[in-house]
Amino acid sequence: MQPPASFMDAYRPALRGHRHMTAAGHYLAAQAGFQVMEAGGNAIDAGVAAGIALGVVQSELVGVAGVAPIIIYLARENRVVTISGLGVWPKATDPDLYARQYADGVPQGILRCIVPAAPDAWITALEEFGTMSFGEVAAAAIRLARDGFVMYPLMAELLEEKAEKYARWPANAAIYLPGGRTPKVGELFRQQDLGASLQYMADQERAAGGDREAGLQAARAAFYRGDIARAIADYHADNGGLISMDDLAEFRVGIEPAQSVELSGTRVYGCGPWCQGPMLLQALQLLRGRDLAALGHNSPAYIHLLTEAIKLAAADREHWYGDPRFVEVPIERLLSEDYAKRRAALIRDDVASPGMPPPGDLEVSVAPNRVPIEALDTSYCCAVDSEGNLFSATPSDTSSDAPVIPGTGFVPSSRGSQSRPDPDHPSSIQPGKRPRLTPNPALAIRPGEWAMPFGTPGADVQIQAMMQTLLNIAVFGLNPQAAVEAPRFASYSFPQSFAPHAYHPGLLKMEGRIDRDTGSQLQAMGHDVDWWGEWEWQAGAMCAIRRDTASGVLEAGADPRRACYALGW
Repeated sequence: MQPPASFMDAYRPALRGHRHMTAAGHYLAAQAGFQVMEAGGNAIDAGVAAGIALGVVQSELVGVAGVAPIIIYLARENRVVTISGLGVWPKATDPDLYARQYADGVPQGILRCIVPAAPDAWITALEEFGTMSFGEVAAAAIRLARDGFVMYPLMAELLEEKAEKYARWPANAAIYLPGGRTPKVGELFRQQDLGASLQYMADQERAAGGDREAGLQAARAAFYRGDIARAIADYHADNGGLISMDDLAEFRVGIEPAQSVELSGTRVYGCGPWCQGPMLLQALQLLRGRDLAALGHNSPAYIHLLTEAIKLAAADREHWYGDPRFVEVPIERLLSEDYAKRRAALIRDDVASPGMPPPGDLEVSVAPNRVPIEALDTSYCCAVDSEGNLFSATPSDTSSDAPVIPGTGFVPSSRGSQSRPDPDHPSSIQPGKRPRLTPNPALAIRPGEWAMPFGTPGADVQIQAMMQTLLNIAVFGLNPQAAVEAPRFASYSFPQSFAPHAYHPGLLKMEGRIDRDTGSQLQAMGHDVDWWGEWEWQAGAMCAIRRDTASGVLEAGADPRRACYALGW
């Protein structure tokens, strides 16, 4: 069923404006960012406000002390930069311990915690590219944590599913199992310790006096050198953890150039190989020279081609991607046109590869691992201001897989879960090394026509949802709202990024709005087709804002599969 074309081109109205706009994985986060721009802030201020708010209203999926990779377009400089927003393994980390005792994957609990990066990422974005104080952009998050917000269905469902996990640690249970049970839809949910932690950072900023820069430095010090840091370090010292005061005090995120490729006049930007961002770029490169429009949107041939491209890109991700400060990642070769041509030649138009192909020119095989695929997740936020600055961020980290630090309201980043105990893997565990991250915000710019931040949660589905949404816009001409609503598919025919690294060769999930005859044709090609419902929350929660370069008109897309919303005018 399609919406009536006479007045709607999507199930939700396509939001349009001409001044500024935000979109986020939760409506209250979108509102936080919108209010900041209404108060005079730019897109960076707004994006940071939305991102911190996500750590409150989606704290089962996003950690205030988690990860926050960011990509920004600076309109006046015509420049794209990234902020890594990803922590490192502590100095006390013993790789041999993980290889000996946890060879199948980094265990849940305190031993998967790495140095928190999100607070430094948000503050670095404000310092370098924003205009407002930490207290100003964190005001909504502080209020939502202290005074509470109304529990909504997806969060309530996930808390119920993870209740036994939360019950493992008293501080987690006190927040997420108040009165011995999970919060119900419609109830007020408060996180007062979390609000107090954010307020402490804002108070330290205010007490610093001086200019905005001095205040932001004080807010950072409050987390990484002050009472919060001491609480983290003491708890880890007393409970077999690894994070020390030195780890926290010495940590800083990196500001790095973006990686990019061009496809049919659209340049797509992503973060470096410390995350899976280049996998999107590689997959797009594999589509060069193909007449995608002629294949037809979500036709069997189209779905087959994109799925096979994803498998090839995933093979290189698995073999090459890691922290480039520790491993050699041949990123220029992986993103080159010549390499893409050779890899694309492996795609057969009528036959699916039986699993993940070998990477590059190497003979490498990976054994299937048909364990259940877990729903592990994240969120997303973006903002565009009247000057044309673009902000895109994918904050993440759960609150159920490691202990909350008592009195703080948060879990230090549990993203060590994405490292591998195998010392020969590019994402192996080493002191000071970053895990290979799944969250990967992106930008797309078609010079002289439009520019767009876009992204989604979804672990290993992220790249796939992002590629499909971008092509819906750039190739098939859908507006952003229609593009994020279009039915999706996702391959699981490669090792998943989280332990125990499920690998189901050939498995292709498709939303039920794709017709069954298409599924039958794909099955005949060799894909192992399995059906989701018509609107599947595990298929991602895309948000995007497209700005027309000539007119400044803005169009937003916010995914109805979850609590995503956009605001602007």
